Amino acid sequence: MALETMPFSRALNAGLRRAMEDDAKVLLMGEDIGKLGGVFRITEHLQRDFGEHRVLDTPLAESGIVGTAIGLAMAGFRPVIEIQFDGFVFPAFDQITTQLAKLTNRHEGALSLPIVIRIPYGGHIGAVEHHQESPEAYFTHTPGLRVVSPSTPNDAYWMIQEAIRSNDPVIFMEPKSRYWPKGEVDLEKSALPLHASRVVRQGTDVTLVGHGAMVTTLLQAAALAEGEGTSCEVVDVRSLSPVDYGPILDSARKTGRMVYAQEASGFTSLGSEIAATVMERAFYALEAPVLRVSGYDTPFPPANLEGAFLPDADRILDAVDRSMAY
Repeated sequence: MALETMPFSRALNAGLRRAMEDDAKVLLMGEDIGKLGGVFRITEHLQRDFGEHRVLDTPLAESGIVGTAIGLAMAGFRPVIEIQFDGFVFPAFDQITTQLAKLTNRHEGALSLPIVIRIPYGGHIGAVEHHQESPEAYFTHTPGLRVVSPSTPNDAYWMIQEAIRSNDPVIFMEPKSRYWPKGEVDLEKSALPLHASRVVRQGTDVTLVGHGAMVTTLLQAAALAEGEGTSCEVVDVRSLSPVDYGPILDSARKTGRMVYAQEASGFTSLGSEIAATVMERAFYALEAPVLRVSGYDTPFPPANLEGAFLPDADRILDAVDRSMAY
């Protein structure tokens, strides 16, 4: 096996490079992604190696970027857009939700729009307003979009390639706080398809479920819980729309308890949907109600308050204790 240890950000870069080598129709578009390599350097050296005709620096106009990508996709290209920060996606929201998500249905399947929109999202980096958001629920609520979020460098490497190969538009949510930690990447074979959830830690007492950067926090909580005598199983959702419920339901039926954790606010969120579905489909196997731990229902706070806003291992352990008390 060709295994290499690399940061999440470099794994994304390597995945984009491989996709561009495999298909000349793959184009990258975004603000400062060329010579600069993007604010997080995800596209570093790609313009140098593939040319300005395939790695395009765009104006600061997210709606125009998405609209241009739609036209390019109609002409047979496979555009990959970088949204510089999560909060900057909203100027493009109309193009994404009223055009990109609907055009294939409007053409009764005769038109494909193979567009990937990369969005760095979430907190833990001490950024300012509009630079720390968790907008995934807006897109999972929109039929016609696929939404995924890798949590490891290996998933980043393979999922970006699989997203680019998809003939449907994919919202590719990148947990920006995970850009720097390193992990092992298998450069030869993907372990899972794009839309599959995965058990990342075995346990018997409580199922902990989450996506993106929260998976790392869940693993931290599970390790602490084990020291207190509680065995936690951890499931990484990976695909936010569609959701692969098989491993989630199997785990919930096995442990009888479930806690969902996310950085996003809790009201009408992905955690709300998954909790409701588990309650509907695994009700008779549950020993306690499904509990949720989330960001608060307020705007994302300034950097010095994000530690109080974002769920940490202690808040997850509190939910575990409450679940075990039923």
